Amino acid sequence: MGKLAVTALGGNALLREDEKGTIEEQEKNATETVENLIFLIKDGYDLVITHGNGPQVGNILMRNDAGESVYGIAPMPLDICVADSQGGIGYMIERMLRNVLRRHNINKNVVTLVNMVVVDPNDPAFENPVKGIGKIYSREEADKLAAAKRWVFKPSGKSTGGYRRVVASPQPKDVVNREIIESLARSGNIVIAAGGGGIPVYMDENNDVRTLDAVIDKDMASSLLATRIGADELYILTDVPFIYKDFGKPTQEKLEFLNHADAARYLEMGTFGEGSMAPKIRACLRFIENGGRKSVITEAKKLEDKRYGSKITMNYED
Repeated sequence: MGKLAVTALGGNALLREDEKGTIEEQEKNATETVENLIFLIKDGYDLVITHGNGPQVGNILMRNDAGESVYGIAPMPLDICVADSQGGIGYMIERMLRNVLRRHNINKNVVTLVNMVVVDPNDPAFENPVKGIGKIYSREEADKLAAAKRWVFKPSGKSTGGYRRVVASPQPKDVVNREIIESLARSGNIVIAAGGGGIPVYMDENNDVRTLDAVIDKDMASSLLATRIGADELYILTDVPFIYKDFGKPTQEKLEFLNHADAARYLEMGTFGEGSMAPKIRACLRFIENGGRKSVITEAKKLEDKRYGSKITMNYED
């Protein structure tokens, strides 16, 4: 079998902070991102691509609000909004990737899957929801929605004040259709799956598939998927080329090669920011602990140069 890698695209793969989110902007960003994956494909990797959906699903939720308040359109639940974002983002990545492959004279199929990820409905995360989604409301609006829809709100943390809906972020337990994903990828197809961490579901006492309001961390879902399909390597693509110790401080230090023990020690020491790099490190460590050969955190544009990127392995590489 050839080398199999799961490549997790960061939130800026399509939509960046300083942009409005027009289709032209997102198509340009998607093209620039997938162009960098050509280096892995030419190096003989079979690929599964995952992606974030934070800005996009937030916009879908705000369209929900606008449609309900202005036109009386019944709002869709969070799981449907996540599925919508999976389909839309996956389609855009697939279309741009097909164009890039053609320009490089690479003949590969690209397949987008809208798929579910299993979570435990008794996960402790449901006792303390912290993941903010959607728009910021006034205190009065938040109180009304909390009473009417049983939503949970917390202060937004923004300088403008206000309150934002929060939901749980449970740990992923399994990826639905993982056998199909692996089969397609190992047959030479590029598979786009587990977008936005996947649609969170669980099995009830009758083994029926049920949904719940939650969002799954994209990197943890990517790590689990990589483990379940027996991937050799996990790439988490973000907006910095390396992992840094004490990022942004006078003591900042680039960490290019890390073994499992050192990465875990730095994580326990609080070296990495919880709102940024720490979840990515946890995802990488989880993959290595479950048999993965190597995890890499880097910028997409650095994939061409094998010297770039922070690599985490069980032991130090030569």
